[in-house]
Amino acid sequence: MDKIDRKIVNLLQQNARASLKDLSKECFISSPAIAARITKLERAGIITGYHSSINMEQIGFHVRAFIQVQLEPRQKQEFYPYIQSIPNVIECNCVTGDYSEIMEVVFPSTTNLDDFINTIQQRFGKTSTQIVFSTSVEHRGVELQAPEQENKE
Repeated sequence: MDKIDRKIVNLLQQNARASLKDLSKECFISSPAIAARITKLERAGIITGYHSSINMEQIGFHVRAFIQVQLEPRQKQEFYPYIQSIPNVIECNCVTGDYSEIMEVVFPSTTNLDDFINTIQQRFGKTSTQIVFSTSVEHRGVELQAPEQENKE
């Protein structure tokens, strides 16, 4: 990736709907060149998709929580397909520590959250849950910086 590719990625992280024309103006190259670079970044797996940010409360999901689950390695084969089938699970990660999985979930109410936790506990075992009161930093991208060598030129 060169500095133009990094600039394109940074701009798309800020606004995935930016037009080729706008990206072209910001990067000082033609729209076809921008399109070619975006295609290259997608094929390389650097750009993996384009997403909308949704205010979950506005669509009725008033409770957000992180649920940690303590799994045995043998349970993962059943756990992963099950969790992928639950639309309220918006992210799930395998992590280090006492709990092997951590999920971010959204539900309309604490009653719905409690029902889900009970199901997880009955099927898979011990959990620990933290309900989110507020968010100080929303999900965001990471600004790509030029490598050290390029900065010296």
